[in-house]
Amino acid sequence: MSGWKPGDPRRRTDAMIRVDQAGEYGATRIYAGQLAVMGDRGPAARAIAAMADQEERHRKFFDAMVARRGVRPTLFQPVWKVAGFALGAVTAAMGPEAAMACTAAVETEIDKHYAEQLAALGNDDPELSAAIADFQADELEHKETALASGAENALGYPVLSGLIRLGCRVAIATAKRI
Repeated sequence: MSGWKPGDPRRRTDAMIRVDQAGEYGATRIYAGQLAVMGDRGPAARAIAAMADQEERHRKFFDAMVARRGVRPTLFQPVWKVAGFALGAVTAAMGPEAAMACTAAVETEIDKHYAEQLAALGNDDPELSAAIADFQADELEHKETALASGAENALGYPVLSGLIRLGCRVAIATAKRI
């Protein structure tokens, strides 16, 4: 990293890969926490398990890209492991609608984040752009599933959603740099 100049495109794409890998890892941890509390009971748990499988596919892609391109992962990985699981467990303990509210909030921020990345990348990194576009479509599907499953009916939805979205923005900003 010391040989890079300001504005170096590799530095920018490395930061994108780092934050995306951290985000997909965090998503797998949120779903793991939710499923640990919910088990396999009910339609919400089945929907969450399906979304978790997609997030795991996303994470594996970014894990491989981190290794292949020599990108330094975020130093906050241990924090995401605990915080993601805790967020998932707490929202699931609040009920299926709160678990879905968590998904809707996270995916709202991830959609915005991926859209910003795609605009910034342009044609600079076709492999990364294609993956982000593919994963963004999955994330939008997750958001729609969550909303259709009653996310907005969760107790205190506006506050819960706002706090989770703020947490996502902080996590994204942190993983870009650290």
